[in-house]
Order: sequence, then C-alpha cells, then structure tokens
Amino acid sequence: MNRFIFTCGDPNGIGPEIVIKTINTVYNKKDEFIFICPKNIFDINSSIIQPKFKYQFYENDNFDTSSSDHVKVIGINDGKLTQGKPTKTSGSISFESIEIAKKIVDRNSAIITAPISKHSWELASIKYDGHTDFFGNKFKINNPLMLFYSPKMIAALATIHKPILQVPKILSNKLLTDIVSTMIFSLKRDFKIINPKIAILGLNPHAGEEGRIGKEELNIIRPIVKKFSKNCSGPFVPDAFFGNKLFEKYDAVLGMYHDQVLIPFKMLNFDIGVNFTANLPIVRTSPDHGTAYDIAYKGKANATSMIEAFRLAKRVLKNRNLQ
Repeated sequence: MNRFIFTCGDPNGIGPEIVIKTINTVYNKKDEFIFICPKNIFDINSSIIQPKFKYQFYENDNFDTSSSDHVKVIGINDGKLTQGKPTKTSGSISFESIEIAKKIVDRNSAIITAPISKHSWELASIKYDGHTDFFGNKFKINNPLMLFYSPKMIAALATIHKPILQVPKILSNKLLTDIVSTMIFSLKRDFKIINPKIAILGLNPHAGEEGRIGKEELNIIRPIVKKFSKNCSGPFVPDAFFGNKLFEKYDAVLGMYHDQVLIPFKMLNFDIGVNFTANLPIVRTSPDHGTAYDIAYKGKANATSMIEAFRLAKRVLKNRNLQ
C-alpha cells in the first residue's frame, strides 16, 4: 500500500479546493490518502465541493496506518480565513502542513503539495524560498532540482527565480555539471529512460553566434555538452529549437533561465504541467500553477494539474520500487 500525502497549500487560495477535487477523482481503497488541512478550511471547502469519499479527522500524525477505507484529514490548527489574500496566518498554515508531511513521509509515500505563496511565507517570517528549498534542506540535499513534467516535455532550468542580469554570473561548469548529472540520474531512476537524451539550450540570442553575441556558450555550455556527450546535445538556438519542435526528439530540455523554457512549456501544457523535485529520497510533486487568489472559494478552480501531479507521483513511486 502506497501513502499519498496532500498538503493544503495557502488556505486563502485554491489549494484545498483542488485537493478535494483531485481526491474525488483518484481515490481508491488500495492506497492510503492523507490530507493535511485545518478542519475549518476543509469544512468550508467541503461545502463548496462535496467530497465523494469517506473521511475522518485526526490530530497531527495520530492515526491508524493500517486503514485505507477513508481519507485521513489531519486537522492542523484552525486559522482565520482571508479569502483571496496572502496573510501571515495563511503562510504559517501552509508551512505547518508541509512540516507534518515531511514527518510522516517514507519510501512508500509521496507528497503532493498544493500551491503556496512566497509572500505569505515572508509575512510569517519563514526562511525558505519555497518547497524545493525546504525539502532540500530537510533531507540535506545540496542540489534538489525542480523538473517540469508533461507527456509532451520534461524540462529543467539552470536558474529559476533569478533576475536576468544575474543569470550569466550564476552559470558555471559546476552548476551545470550538478544539474545535468541530476537530470540523467532522475530520468533513469524515476522515468525508466535507459539512455536519456537531453537538449541543452544556449543563453544568448542565436546561441552566441560562435562568441559574437556572448561567450557563455563557448566557455561554459559547450564544455558541459562535451563532458556529457553520451546524453547531451547543444547548445541549441532556443527560438529555432521550439519553433521546429525539436523538443519532440529529446527526453528532456535544459534551459538557462525561467522564461526561456517556461513560456513554451506552459503554452503546450498549461493545464497539465507538473512540478517534480528530483534528487530527493522521497517523491514530491505539485501542480504547475500558483494560488489563484482571484478565483479562490468560487468552486471554479481547474484541478487537472493537481490530478496529474498525483498520477506522476504514483508513477515515480512504482518506478522506484521496481529497482
């Protein structure tokens, strides 16, 4: 029996709603389902989206692990609801939910995290940048890597939420070596791709035009492609790469900065994209969207990405257990 642990995310957003919608879709009695969410938040969302599953409230992790005939709702401290806004309270609740998830996860478990607000974490004086930073720190992993997954494309970024001005300064042989090594490892272990093919994009327009527009391709990216020549090709000119749909010929794509990859990724996969944190000892996925405060508590949230996050978590768990 596998255990699937859902966190509520920021309770002022759509997280609790899409978790209930997801469990309505994927619940089965062969697996154990846990939802970490304040009771008052669960009750309010249940009045909007009727649960189609049996559930029972528990305090913290004091629950019967042998039973899978109902969803276990871990009712962390109730908090004041401020619909559609980041608050100190919503930051504290979302953070507590992932702390409990980390406490009860094991090798036969997966954590599916609903969207948080970094602003609400700042209001609550939480020191982490987000889920990836939190889990990397807690599991003592120096280089956890966020992969963006859909059936059409797997992608990763050399830099994520960094100003464009800083990107060339951050790129280095060591950074790209760590990222490519992690990608190859994860594609083999988690996706069962025996000999993964990775396309690496250039940083500058036209991939630098042999140094005429920039030197990063010559000095940093090409040496990495050569170092991992069995698995990597590039550096590719990004616009031509996506314009000619060359991503269809590769198992994964590595871009140098946020919008370079995420614009085409979301154009292809806006409702079905999933975030997957590679290089962790446990499985963690999440939907590829934010808190959507503007439609919170209206029953309008699309749960497709959250459903796909569950399905990917289940697939990766199965692949890891086949080893």
